[in-house]
This record gives sequence, C-alpha cells and structure tokens, in this order.
Amino acid sequence: MTGSPNYEATLGFFIEGIGFKVSDSIKGAGSFIRCSTDHHNMLVLKSPVTYLHHSSWQVNDIDDVGRGASSMLEGNPERHVWGLGRHHAGSNFFWYLKDPAGNFSEYFADMDCIPEDEIWEPEVFEGAQGLYNWGPPPPPSFLKPEDLAALMTGVHGPK
Repeated sequence: MTGSPNYEATLGFFIEGIGFKVSDSIKGAGSFIRCSTDHHNMLVLKSPVTYLHHSSWQVNDIDDVGRGASSMLEGNPERHVWGLGRHHAGSNFFWYLKDPAGNFSEYFADMDCIPEDEIWEPEVFEGAQGLYNWGPPPPPSFLKPEDLAALMTGVHGPK
C-alpha cells in the first residue's frame, strides 16, 4: 500500500503505463489495483506525501498467518499493529505487525482471485467496508501513520 499526493497521476502510471487493472476502490480515498489474478497487488491512496504504508507477505493459510504473527510477537509484543481479521476488499485474512525496522508489514492468506477480467465488476466501498469484514477495528496509527507528519516536514529526508 502506498500513499501519493498525486493520486490520479500515480494511478494513471500503473494503469496506462504498466497495465494494472482496478479491482475495487474506496470512495474518495484510493484504488486496489492488480497485475496478476490476485484481487490486488497494490493499494494506491490519496495522501499529502508519498510513502510506503506496508509490505505484504502471502502465506499458505490462516494458520500460517497466526504462526507468523506469533513468531514476530514472541518477546516483542509492541510489534502488534492490527489483526487478526478479514479484509472486505480481497476477502483475505490479515495480521499487521511492525517489522524489526519499525515498518508496517502484513501476513495474509486466502485472497480472492480474478481469473477473468471481463466477469469482474469493480465496486466502490465506503468507510470501514473498504478495510475489513471482521476483527478488531484498525488503530488510528494504521490509518494515519505516526511518522506521517515527519515525512511531510522532511525530517526523514536527506540531511
């Protein structure tokens, strides 16, 4: 998932320039796009600054999601961000954690596939529907990362 201050140009680059397709959208916020049969390979969000929100790691099943998260949390409970739950867009199980460098990362399994583009009708989701079907609600830091202000003011930039 990536944020872009120029959402339309970013989306155009991926769709017209590279050949991604829109799977679904979140009204006024972003689009789930794909370059494979997976429901999405990327979510492009409108954002005041360019940033990478999280990386995603596909595992075999919900048990592997739980095992992976448990392993990451062992001795480091502060790494927990959000989960276990099931996304609405893509219908996949998820658990978000902070990797050892402090970046968001996601274990996921059982994502929807779109094997035939012509039979898929993209939907526009609103609010929480674009995020999850069940599980705990996302923490504020998931929707607005704590270092976003630092990114906006250039604190993370070249010295």
